[in-house]
Amino acid sequence: MSILGRLLRTNRRASGRPFRGNPDDDTAELLVIEPMHRSHLARVMEIERTAYPKPWTEGVFADELSMQNRGSRYYLVALLGDRLVGYGGMIYMDDAAHITNVAVDVSMRRRGIATELLLDLSWEARRAGMKSLTLEVRESNVSAQSLYRRFGFVPVGVRAKYYENRDDAIVMWCTDIQGDEFRERLQLIEAERNG
Repeated sequence: MSILGRLLRTNRRASGRPFRGNPDDDTAELLVIEPMHRSHLARVMEIERTAYPKPWTEGVFADELSMQNRGSRYYLVALLGDRLVGYGGMIYMDDAAHITNVAVDVSMRRRGIATELLLDLSWEARRAGMKSLTLEVRESNVSAQSLYRRFGFVPVGVRAKYYENRDDAIVMWCTDIQGDEFRERLQLIEAERNG
């Protein structure tokens, strides 16, 4: 196993995947995943405002980061060079981790950044001893639903008018994330990403 491979298994701070921001560009940068800090919030807010019709405020993110410092939250960012291109986070609730958000800069979507963020969140939930992962996804967001299914999430219900009091949310769960099957699923996704 490479040094980078060991890094990924221990703290998943770098995706280890050379990333081309522009498919026509021959240069590649390393996509790095690291914990979110207050210094990231200005750029996080730019993405948040374009990703969601009713975005969180900077104050909400600041509160979440305060709770992260106390161990009840986990937020991270994806950096391509010095550019913040995505973020994600989750809340720890008893033995379940609830993914609160995964968002990617609109100009960088469909390039695997959300997959990298979800990989990191999944590994972290396992490390934290969580038994399951849960999230809500907009019923109309079929690409996100497809990504979550790839990770083993299954629909378990609907929250009517959850988004902006008009769009339904599909509630999805992924159980037994401490099991071998889930670990192998994450490893397979990583291998596909890096292969």
